[in-house]
Amino acid sequence: MTSIDPGTLMGPLWTLLAYIGLGWLAARRLAVDPRPVATLLIYLIAPLTFFRGLVLGGPTPGYLLLTAALFAVASLIAVVVHRLARHGFAAQESALLAFSSGTGNTGYFGLPVALVLLPPQGVTLYLFGVLGVTLYEFTVGFYLSARGQFSVRQSLTKIARLPLIYAFLAALLVSGADITLPDAVLEGLAAFPATYTLLGMMIIGMTLGRVSIRQLDWRFIGACLAIRYGFWPLLALAGVMGLQAFVPLPGELALALLLIGVVPMAANVVVVAMELGIAPEKGALAVLITTLAAPLLIPFYLTLMMRVAGLS
Repeated sequence: MTSIDPGTLMGPLWTLLAYIGLGWLAARRLAVDPRPVATLLIYLIAPLTFFRGLVLGGPTPGYLLLTAALFAVASLIAVVVHRLARHGFAAQESALLAFSSGTGNTGYFGLPVALVLLPPQGVTLYLFGVLGVTLYEFTVGFYLSARGQFSVRQSLTKIARLPLIYAFLAALLVSGADITLPDAVLEGLAAFPATYTLLGMMIIGMTLGRVSIRQLDWRFIGACLAIRYGFWPLLALAGVMGLQAFVPLPGELALALLLIGVVPMAANVVVVAMELGIAPEKGALAVLITTLAAPLLIPFYLTLMMRVAGLS
């Protein structure tokens, strides 16, 4: 593959934008409060979605090593950005910027793209990479976000209450003990991934429904854009080329890593900001702008990066 057709990304993009539009209508016309939706996503829908994906994915030591590597990279980036951002932004803004710097829309946006671009083995590798980013979001990322509003003890207490961590451990236990879940349970859990995507994107629209043009903070948005579409693509390319210098890197793994590096900002930036009360409006605007830029930037980045990495 020497280039990425922008047309392959338009379907997922318009679907996500339609979900955002539905959320905007729900907030403007129906006066729906997005805060209970954020709580529902964090404490119920996300853990069950996560649990189902892990159980069906059949984690192996190799897959979990990929998960651990992405978790470590995301956490390190967020910690560094948090220390730097404190000197130029207010506490809540620096916390939100730090959280967003370690993650991207690898699920809602990235997964449909991965299904188009990658073979089944590549999609599995992509999912376990995404797993590491998601674990970062609800551990280190959540802690850094909470520190913009709460004390260390309060922040750690909030993390300890997050069921997603326990869903991860439960899934590893089920897989490790070779426990087969009843078909009825798996069928019941099948509804959660689509619900997670729908509500995760709608909450952006719900938040935007309460935003006025005066709340545009171009300095904050510019920092988000620089990290997501400047730093991350370079990091992904450097990582792939660095690995290629030492070990044979399968093409599907290389493309999966590059895709993680070029997706737009994570919708969970808004979900976590809403739950913790840290500038969700600014987060929603930044997520929307990076999502709108995605169909133009992602094909360009992937085509260029593949050529530089010798994958074309």
